[in-house]
Amino acid sequence: MKWKEVREHFPREWLLVEATEAHSKDNHRILDELAVIETFPDGGSAMDGYVELHEKAPRRELYVLHTDREELDIEELRWLGIRRVA
Repeated sequence: MKWKEVREHFPREWLLVEATEAHSKDNHRILDELAVIETFPDGGSAMDGYVELHEKAPRRELYVLHTDREELDIEELRWLGIRRVA
């Protein structure tokens, strides 16, 4: 589903979604197609659901979103690996 469709089907909801089609542009992640995995009553429980699923399937592109957001503006953060020498 497109974000607009998701918002229509799940108004005023916290969602755990998976990007089934996405691409990067100008340091932003553009989510072309989404699959709703689960709905939640609040942001905290949505994050708990994210953590649980991410531990089982870390390669899936998962997001916690609220459908009050009209547009998705997901900035990509580049992480530098830091190694600790013991």
